[in-house]
Amino acid sequence: MANEKDTTQAKTQGQRVADSRAMEVAARVGLCARGVIYVLVGLLAVRIGFGGDSGGKEADRSGAVRTIAEQPYGRVLLWALVLGLAAMALWRLSEAVFGQATEGGDKWTRRLGSLGLAVFYTVICVGVAQTALVGGSGGTRAGDESSKEYTARVLDWPLGRVLVGVFGAVLAIVGVVIVVRSLMRKFEKNLRTAEMSPTTRRIVAGLGVVGGVACGVVAAVTGLFVLLAAVQFDASQAKGLDETLRSFAATPAGPVLLIAAAVGLLLFGLYSFCEARWRKAPEHDASAEGPTSRRTG
Repeated sequence: MANEKDTTQAKTQGQRVADSRAMEVAARVGLCARGVIYVLVGLLAVRIGFGGDSGGKEADRSGAVRTIAEQPYGRVLLWALVLGLAAMALWRLSEAVFGQATEGGDKWTRRLGSLGLAVFYTVICVGVAQTALVGGSGGTRAGDESSKEYTARVLDWPLGRVLVGVFGAVLAIVGVVIVVRSLMRKFEKNLRTAEMSPTTRRIVAGLGVVGGVACGVVAAVTGLFVLLAAVQFDASQAKGLDETLRSFAATPAGPVLLIAAAVGLLLFGLYSFCEARWRKAPEHDASAEGPTSRRTG
């Protein structure tokens, strides 16, 4: 009984930390960092779609980081981005351990998704930190190059072909789920829409729907390329974000589809800023005695 009580107390303390104002700030800062990256990626992709010069940068996170590094006080800006991404990773990790502070946030699927995002943002954070330490753009690596290299390594493992195929299939499915949830406007459940004016709510909803659909489509197509790499046992088939976006231009729709996807990613970046502003916060003064006290938001 004593052990169960200690475990319950430890979990309660952990939930308090997860729902603390510090973690709320971390979430908002992290969302702003996400917004900066997607806005820059979208702008780079738009320039590529219109046939403009992107300065040799890829339309992916490495290109966004290089763009920031080239600005005045670029290293300072990079370290600010590192802090934001670290905050994002920490927030998602707290959700994976203690559940999301929303209705149904204790489901294992939600926890697993948060864990995946925590790992995802940790990897990006480490990459940006390496760039900040090196200075300039020397620490960045092309996303497409990394995708092919990692895929080739995994394909050489025992059952590597299966692992790559499963990863590609999961990524494609996740992309479809994101598209569906965005079209259903599920994201509004996490926003304080009552504080928005009707016009603001329509704008935020539009950003969330269009931006979410664009992210979902890009994720699904990227997953299909990874799956193709597994089927053909050819790592060169795997594509990063930049090559995935450029592949849209090879469709019958031409650059139009690439530009549409690019604008969608840019709008998702703008939505990230809106989410940082209006995301529901946990009830900090709520009692932690009941298991549902933190699920009211």
